[in-house]
Amino acid sequence: MDARENWSQDRIGGAPSAFGRHLHGREVYLFLIAFLSVFYLSNGPIQLSHYDLGWHIAAGDLIREHGAVPVQDPWAFTLGDKRWYNLSWLWDVIASVLYQHSGFAGIVLLVVACGAIIVGYLTFSALRSGASAAAVCITVFASCLLYPCYEAAPNTYLAASPNIATMLFAVVFYGECLRRRGWFLLPVLMVLWVNLHGGFMLAFPIIGVFAGVALLRRDWVSFRNYCLAGVGCFAAIFVNPLGWHIHDGVMATMGHFIQANIGEWRPYFHNMEIPGSIPGIAYALAFVALELWYRNSKPVPLEPRLLAWLFLALGLYQFRYAAFFFIFSTVPMALHVDRLLPERLARFDIRRAMLAAGLVGVLVLPLAFIQVRPALALPDMLSDEDAGYLLAHSTHSRVLNHWNSGGLLIFRTHGSVPMFVDGRAATAYPDELLRDYLKLVRWEIDEAAWDNVIGKYKVDAVLWIRGHEQLRQFLVSRRGWKEDYTGAYMSLYTAPPAAAR
Repeated sequence: MDARENWSQDRIGGAPSAFGRHLHGREVYLFLIAFLSVFYLSNGPIQLSHYDLGWHIAAGDLIREHGAVPVQDPWAFTLGDKRWYNLSWLWDVIASVLYQHSGFAGIVLLVVACGAIIVGYLTFSALRSGASAAAVCITVFASCLLYPCYEAAPNTYLAASPNIATMLFAVVFYGECLRRRGWFLLPVLMVLWVNLHGGFMLAFPIIGVFAGVALLRRDWVSFRNYCLAGVGCFAAIFVNPLGWHIHDGVMATMGHFIQANIGEWRPYFHNMEIPGSIPGIAYALAFVALELWYRNSKPVPLEPRLLAWLFLALGLYQFRYAAFFFIFSTVPMALHVDRLLPERLARFDIRRAMLAAGLVGVLVLPLAFIQVRPALALPDMLSDEDAGYLLAHSTHSRVLNHWNSGGLLIFRTHGSVPMFVDGRAATAYPDELLRDYLKLVRWEIDEAAWDNVIGKYKVDAVLWIRGHEQLRQFLVSRRGWKEDYTGAYMSLYTAPPAAAR
C-alpha cells in the first residue's frame, strides 16, 4: 500500500482525523443549516414585507408600556365595543424589544434562527428514519427552499410575523412525536405556542395522527403517551392572558367570512404564480408519484405519510397549509429518494464534501448579512413622508384607509391618526364594519356603498391606493372632495368643509 492509498484509507475509509471524528455525522446539518440560512437571510426584505408587521411592533410597544395585554384597540375609531383578541401578544413583545435594540435586522435574524431550527429538526427526523445523507440533503434542501413560498405571495410562512411560531412549533411537535421520547415536553412547549400565535390548534392534528396510528398498531404505551400529551396540551391552552376567551379569538379567524378575501386563506390555485410556483408544483407531483409507486413500502413511517397527504389536500383548499405539506413530506420523500440514488453517494466522501461546503456557507453568512442589511425596511406603501403629512394634517380626521396600509399607519402614527381598519380583521373589528368595508374593495366603484360608509362612520378623509382612478373620479369629480396629498403609493382625499361639518 503506497503513501497516497494509506492517507486515503486513514482519512476516508478508515479512522477519521480528530476534526473529522468531532464532526462525524454533523456534516449534513452544517451544510443544510449554513446554506439555507444564507438563502433566508438574502430574502430578508421579503420577510419584512408582511403588511401586519407594523401593528405587531406597535402592539408590543403598547403591552410593554402598560404592562398588560389590552382588551380593546386604541388606534381605530370604528371598533364600538368590540373586544380585541390579540392571539400573538408574546410575539409582539419580542418583536418590539428586538426592534428597539437592533432594528429590523434583529427581527430578520430571529426569523433566520427559527428557519435554522426547522432545518435541523427536519434533518434529524429524516436521518433517524434511515435515509442516507445524500437523500436527506436533497430532500431537506428542497422542502426548506419551497415552504417559505418566497416566489408566490402571500409569502408569510418564514417571515417576520407570528406565523413563524406556528411553523417552528409544528416541526418541533412533529419531530418529538417521531422520536417517541419527548412527548412529556409538548405541554410545556404548548404554553409558549399558545401565547405566540393562534395557529397552536395545529398541535392536535399532529398528536392525533400519531395517537391514531399507535392505536391501529395496538402500541398501547405510545397511545397512552400521545393521549397524555394531548390532554396536557389542551390544559396548557388556558395559560394565557385571555383565559378561556382565547377560544373566541381563534373562532374569529377560523371559518370567518373575511377569509374569502385574505390571500393566505384562499385556494392554492388562486395564489399560484408562474414561473415562481413551478418548483413547488413539481415537488408535489413527485411526492404523489413516488408515494403511489412505493405505496406498499414498509420502511416509510405511516404517520409522516398521513400528515403529508392531509396537508397536501388542505393546501389545495387553503394556500396557508401548503407550507406544512412541504415540511411533513420531508421524511417520506427522503426515503423514496434514497431508493433512487446510487449506493456510492452514501459513502463518507460525500460527507466530506458537505463539510467543506458547509464551512464555506458559514463564512458566507456574515457577508450575506452585510449585503442585505441596508435593504431591511417595512414596505414602501406608506412611507415616513406620507405619515408625516398625515400627522401634520389629519390627526383630527376620521380616515377611511386601505386595508394594506392599516398596519403601517399604526406603526408610523401610533394612533395619532384615527384609522378605519387593518389586517387584524375579525379579532379586532365588528362583523358589520368588515362587511361594509368589503363592499368598497372593488375596482369598479359602488357609489351607494361608498356614500353609505362615508355617512355611517362620519368619514372625512380617505387614504387609498394611488392608482385607483375610478375612486378619484368619484370623490373629486362627483362628490367635490379634494386630493390633498399624493405619495409614491397612496393618495389622501379630504371632504369639502360643508360635508365634513
